Amino acid sequence: MRKPAFNFMESQKSIEKRGKKRVRKGQPAGPWVTARKAVQYSTLIIFIVLFIWSQRDGWPGNVVDIPMRLDPLLMLGHLLASRTLLAGSALALITLLLSLVFGRAWCGWICPLGTTLDLFPLRGKHNQRGEPAEGWRSVKYTLLMTILVAALFGNLTLLFFDPLTIWFRTMTVSIWPAADQVITAVESFLYQSPFLAGPVSTLDGWLRPVLLPVSPAYYRDTLLFAGIFLGVIALNLFATRFWCRYLCPLGGLLGLLSKVALFKRQVDEECKGCVLCADVCPTGTIDAANGYRSDPGECTLCMDCVETCPRGLDAFKPAVSLAEWKEYDPGRREALVAIGAAAAAIALFRSGLFARRESPFLLRPPGARENNPDVVAYTKCIRCSECMRACPTHAIQPAVFEAGVEGFGSPVLNMRLGFCDYSCNACSQICPVQAIPLMDLAKKRVQVIGRAYIDQNRCIPWSDHRPCVVCLEMCPLPKKAVVVEETQVSSPDGGIVTLQMPHVVRDLCIGCGICEYQCPVSGEAAIRVFSPQTLGQS
Repeated sequence: MRKPAFNFMESQKSIEKRGKKRVRKGQPAGPWVTARKAVQYSTLIIFIVLFIWSQRDGWPGNVVDIPMRLDPLLMLGHLLASRTLLAGSALALITLLLSLVFGRAWCGWICPLGTTLDLFPLRGKHNQRGEPAEGWRSVKYTLLMTILVAALFGNLTLLFFDPLTIWFRTMTVSIWPAADQVITAVESFLYQSPFLAGPVSTLDGWLRPVLLPVSPAYYRDTLLFAGIFLGVIALNLFATRFWCRYLCPLGGLLGLLSKVALFKRQVDEECKGCVLCADVCPTGTIDAANGYRSDPGECTLCMDCVETCPRGLDAFKPAVSLAEWKEYDPGRREALVAIGAAAAAIALFRSGLFARRESPFLLRPPGARENNPDVVAYTKCIRCSECMRACPTHAIQPAVFEAGVEGFGSPVLNMRLGFCDYSCNACSQICPVQAIPLMDLAKKRVQVIGRAYIDQNRCIPWSDHRPCVVCLEMCPLPKKAVVVEETQVSSPDGGIVTLQMPHVVRDLCIGCGICEYQCPVSGEAAIRVFSPQTLGQS
């Protein structure tokens, strides 16, 4: 005869003791939790693979863009800001449908940032002392509404806080370049051994350019963006999944949909209040004062409560109903705060310095200047950083100061760190929302990014009277935008020499920046690319 799952004659006290012992040991790891972790780690690997192959010559943009297109907050924000409905945005309906059926399963099973937070809990699930008040949960809803209201005004700055953009941007700007530096250092050390030189060369040939760049990637303010990511993880010290509970705007959007989800957590009336489910809940949403029920808008379907309950009284069952509205759920006050905050921010942005006259170094990717109604706010950009990852020369960098607060995190070109490759149109192919318009190589080659200008006080021939024509040699245009004029000048030793003095034909220059990148002058280049608006040219 098959032995029952548990002895119904044992005392309630012994059941609680057994359950607490399982919690202390980090159990259970039953089928539901095992399935959830398997899905989490599998999807995290998929996200990493798509990230790796989002580089130039990788997989097609419509494949590596799938994670961004699945994010309903990004797609909805772009729709409101650009007034454009993209066909690829329909993928976000999959996530919305998932939430209407299973609640915030995306947050607990799929989101790469959520999985990362689970990998670094920093605080035990059963330690709920000193956690923030329940009212803090309203912050994510206020942030969500502020994002959507600002999007109506054509501003997507706050999408910087979307969990997918945080994860992808950190991978692009901080984690992957740092991993490349570590691997390079280890390879250099091992290569010094005659016995390991051959295998190390073979390994490096396999890694590059498939997984790692041929030349090191350098990004500005890597510590800033890494610090933001580490800060999100560090919040786990105050509460498990602090970000998901209190701050995540995407979690807020999915949480509202989860109020009417088909499957909800239900607790049998025989529950004796052993508190084990509340102890292990990573979002702290199980309410002992309400019969140990939970808010489906806060539940991430981690299934820990189901497998911790010693009597099997926790279950997720279909129920067509609207969940109870909580005090922290959005109401009139939060809506007014969001509208006021968004309107005030937009007004301040539009009365700021860059609204009057943009930075002379605000260089956007090819075609982006013409394709975005507001080049400073970068109206259509969702701050996903995919163009930065795809750029083979790493010229595309996250904006910090060039576009003020309004353009923070949007893509700008820094020609001293890279240049716009004349034979590349990868950024236009990978942009998931066409903030960088899709264009073939021929069209891209005539897009004006900026105009080069020679500082004669720093240029070697002009200031030092020594020969240098690197800018002329590097110019990729069929009809060179840099020309030279032979001039007789005094040499450093007092003689007379004939030098080729470079000049820029600005009507021909497209601002690709290779001249600035290759300029041999230390520090700031003697030839720099300026915004075409700054120079009064279009």
